[in-house]
Amino acid sequence: MNRLLSKLLVLVLLGLACPALLAVGKGTPSFYDRHVIFDNSESVGGHGSSNGWFVAPSALELVDDTVPVETGRFVSPPNALRLAWTSAPGGAWEATIGIGQRYARPYRFEGKALTFWCYSDSEITAANSPRVYLKDANDNGTPAVALVNEGERIPAGRWTQVKLPFAEALAASRGTDDPRFDVRETVGVTFVQGLDDNRKHTLYLDDFQIRDIDSDDTTAPPVPGAITVRGYERHFDVSWTPAAADDLLAYRIYRSSDGKTFEPVGTQQGSRARFTDFVGAPPRTAFYRVTALDLAGNESAPSPVSTAVSTRAFTDDELMTMVQEASFRYYWEAGHPVAGLAPEVLPGDANLLALGGSGFGVMAMLVGAERGFATRDAVAERILKIVRFLERADRFRGVWPHFLDGDTGKAVPFFGKYDNGGDLVETAFMIQGLLAARRYFDGDTPVEREIRDTVTRLWREVDWAWYRQTPDSDVLYWHWSPDYGFHINHPLIGWNETMIVYLLAIASPTHPVPAELYHTGWAGTSERHIQYRQNWSRTTVGNRYTNGGSWYGHKLDVGVGNGSDLFFTHFSFFGFDPRGIRDRYTNYFRNNRAIALISHAYAIENPRGFKGYGPDTWGLSAGINTGGGRPQPRDDNGTINVMASLASMPYTPQESLASLKHYYRDLGAKVWGIYGFHDGFNETQNWYDEVYMALNQAPITVMIENHRTGMLWNLFMANPEIKPALDAIGFVKDEAADAGETGRE
Repeated sequence: MNRLLSKLLVLVLLGLACPALLAVGKGTPSFYDRHVIFDNSESVGGHGSSNGWFVAPSALELVDDTVPVETGRFVSPPNALRLAWTSAPGGAWEATIGIGQRYARPYRFEGKALTFWCYSDSEITAANSPRVYLKDANDNGTPAVALVNEGERIPAGRWTQVKLPFAEALAASRGTDDPRFDVRETVGVTFVQGLDDNRKHTLYLDDFQIRDIDSDDTTAPPVPGAITVRGYERHFDVSWTPAAADDLLAYRIYRSSDGKTFEPVGTQQGSRARFTDFVGAPPRTAFYRVTALDLAGNESAPSPVSTAVSTRAFTDDELMTMVQEASFRYYWEAGHPVAGLAPEVLPGDANLLALGGSGFGVMAMLVGAERGFATRDAVAERILKIVRFLERADRFRGVWPHFLDGDTGKAVPFFGKYDNGGDLVETAFMIQGLLAARRYFDGDTPVEREIRDTVTRLWREVDWAWYRQTPDSDVLYWHWSPDYGFHINHPLIGWNETMIVYLLAIASPTHPVPAELYHTGWAGTSERHIQYRQNWSRTTVGNRYTNGGSWYGHKLDVGVGNGSDLFFTHFSFFGFDPRGIRDRYTNYFRNNRAIALISHAYAIENPRGFKGYGPDTWGLSAGINTGGGRPQPRDDNGTINVMASLASMPYTPQESLASLKHYYRDLGAKVWGIYGFHDGFNETQNWYDEVYMALNQAPITVMIENHRTGMLWNLFMANPEIKPALDAIGFVKDEAADAGETGRE
C-alpha cells in the first residue's frame, strides 16, 4: 500500500479512503513536469520506471526485467538508457519507459509531439527499426509506428533527435472507434519489435519530452548567476542564482578538477537552483559552472566558474548537522511564497500545503535559527508569515483542515467531499510546533511579540471540546465538517501518532476536555476500542492498549502487535518530552525505545530476505512506496523509510547513527538530494526516487536535535499549560535508571 499521508494507515483499512487518490494531484504541475518524461534515472543497473520482456528467438537486454541504465553516453547527464535487441522471425520483444510515480500531482503533459534523442552503434533504417507507441493513464494508446520510415535513417555514431507528431501517429491506423488517447495523461513510451532482420542492434535513448515542434525559437535562456559551492565529506552542494525565463526547463551542471576542463555531471529541473554532486571519499577538490536550457533545447552560455572547494572527513557531530540542515531546507526553500508553509510532497503540487507536516517544519526552522542555518530574524519573519496565513486560512471551530490551498488559504478536500472540514490531528501537530515557537521567540521586538500574540490567539481558539461530538463522549474525533458534521466518525484511539491531540486538548486554556478522556479515549478498553485496534492491526495482541509481550528480547508495555510504524514514536514526541516520567501504563521514552529496537532487530532477522536489510539499514514507517510500515512480513515490501531510523536517534543513538553513516557514505547519491535524504528507498526494487515529504523531513532535524540538546522538548514543555495537564492525567516522575537520557550536548 503506497501511503501518502499518515492517516491513510487507518482510513484505508477502515474503508474510508481510496488509495487511488495517491496517484492523482489536483493542482498545476511544474513546467518541467508538463514536458519531461525522462532525462535521468535515479536507479542503478536498470531503470526502475521501466519494464520489458521478450520471446525467443528474439532477444532484449534487461536488468531484472527493466531497461538498462547507460552511464557512458548521454545527452542529459549523468546517464541515458540502453535499448539492445535482436528481432528474430517468430519472436517478439517490448520495452516500456514509464513515467516516474506521481505523488499528489496530476498527469498534464502539454505538446503535439514526442521527442527524444538516440545514438546507435549501427545505422537504423526502416528495415531494422523498432516500432514505438504511447499509452495514457486510462490504458488508451497510440498506434505503433516505425521509428524510421522508408527513405529515412538514424546514422551511426552520433546523437540524433527523433520527433514523432501525435497527429501523424494517430492517422497511421484507423479503427472502429475514435482515438481515445489523451496526451495529457501519458504514462509511458513503448518500443516493440519491428521487422525481423535477426541482427543485434543497440540504441542509447535520452531526454524524452512531450512538446510542440513547430517553434523556431533559437534564443538561449539567460545565464545563471553566481555559484556557491560547499564541500562536505562525500559530496558538493552547488547552488546558483536562477535564470529568469518563461520556458526555462532545466539546468546543466559541469564540474572541473582544474578550473579549465569541465565535464557535464548532472541535470536539474528548472524550478530548482541547487544540485548535489557525490564525488566519493575525501579529499576531493572541484570547480563548477552551470548553464540553463529551455524547452526548445537552447543552452545558455555558462555561468561564472565557482572558486575551488574541497571535501574532507566529517566528525559524527558534523554529519548530524549536515543532515539536519539539508532536511531544514525543505521547509526553508520550498515554502509557499504566500503561506510560508511547506508542500505535502515534492515533486508534487507546490500549492497543496500539509498542515501537520508544516507544524513539524516550524520546529525544524527553530533548529535552523539556533544552529545558524538561517538567521534568527529571517526565521522569525518566516514564522510570522506562517501564523498570519494560518489566522486568515479556513478553520472549523478553530481547527484547520488537513490541506490548505497555498494561494487562498481555503480547505482542500483531497480525500473526498467529506474531508472538507477540520482535522484535529493535523491541527495538534501544528499547535505543537507553534507552542515551541512561542517559547523560542521571546525577544522584545515587534516581529517576535506578534508571533507570540498570534500563536496564543490561535491556540486559544481551537475548540477541542467540540470534537468530542457529544458532551458525554468518551473519545475525541478526527474530523468535523460544517456541511457533513461528524460523517467520517473516526475516533482517536491509541496506540498511534495521535497522543499529542489528547495532551493538548486537556491542556487547552479555553476549550479543554476532561483529563479522564485520556484514559477513556486514547487508552480506552471498551468493546469499541478493542474492535478499533483489531480492525486496523488484525491482531488481538495489545488490543486493550497495554501489551506486555516481548519481541527479540524487548518488552513492550503499550502498543498493538509487535510494535508499530516508527512515526508513532515520533509525531507526538517532537515537543512532548517523555524522559523521566510515566503514566499508569508506561514510560513512553522506554516504550518508544523498545519499539525502535524491535524494528531494528526485525531488519537484522529480515524474514522476507530483502536486499540491504541489516544493522545499519532498518526502519519501517509511513511514507512513499512503503508496504505498510510495521515490523512484520505482511507490512514489509523492502522499502526503508529513512526518517524512521534517523528520527529515532533519541531512543537508539548508536543504531540510528550507524544508519546515517551507511546511507550517506555507502548509498550516497542514490538516497541523498537537495533536501537531504530521500523519503525512502528499496534496494530490492531498485527504487531510489528523489521524493520528499513534509511529514518525514522535519522529524529528522527535530529528533536529532532532541537527541543532541533536548531543544524542542525543552521549549514545548516550558509552556505553562503543559505540566498541569500532565499532572491531571496522572503522569509522575519515573526514577528508573532507563527512564530516559538527557540531550548530550
